[in-house]
Amino acid sequence: MPAYFVTGTDTDAGKTLVASGLLALARRRGHTTLGLKPVASGCDATTRGLRNIDALTLGEQSTPEVPYEVLNPYAYAPAIAPHLAAWRAGDVPTLDDLVAATADPLAWQRDLTLVEGAGGWRVPLNDHEDLAGLARRLELPVILVVGLKLGCLNHAILSAEAIRADGLQLAGWVGNLIEPGLSFDEAGDAALYRDNLETLTRRLSAPNLGILPHLAGESPAARAEAAADHLRLPGSD
Repeated sequence: MPAYFVTGTDTDAGKTLVASGLLALARRRGHTTLGLKPVASGCDATTRGLRNIDALTLGEQSTPEVPYEVLNPYAYAPAIAPHLAAWRAGDVPTLDDLVAATADPLAWQRDLTLVEGAGGWRVPLNDHEDLAGLARRLELPVILVVGLKLGCLNHAILSAEAIRADGLQLAGWVGNLIEPGLSFDEAGDAALYRDNLETLTRRLSAPNLGILPHLAGESPAARAEAAADHLRLPGSD
């Protein structure tokens, strides 16, 4: 299992849930793990500095443990687009900065390393670069998290096309149920649910690594363990 870049069809598609679930699954099997969130907005002020819940969640599933600053080198308080949060903070990173910040952790070559993006594939990093450029610079295969809701077919297909247009491998995709009771809820309409998943499988042309039911109301660690029950590791049979 090499390192992978985790992106989503949109903000709140479930990138952290999927990434932490995959890391939890790898830990169950005795693998060393590392989850990185190079850029995060929406961070809370603490006595130790800004902390992001997504980065902390990935850290809980990283074995051996690493300092927070390794997990999330660029943290911003406002819950807005990362490049705007960085601009307001007066600390706007470049792709060179992110590559430098992730070089050492990636060199540790843990059994599974996941680098989680922010928002969707084309989210800006600064005025001239986007965060997808980090995956390109690091030459990481990509795991796409599809937020299963009305409209996601278009979002998923366009994201997959953009990933491949950037010269990267789509290593797999995971569906995460966002809106229970609608077209992607198996309990609501089993036939429509199957048809939608078949469309995604056919059009994305990449392995499906799992479909997550709506997992709400639990702690991040409990949600990661619950997600692991519905996932399979990239590259596995």
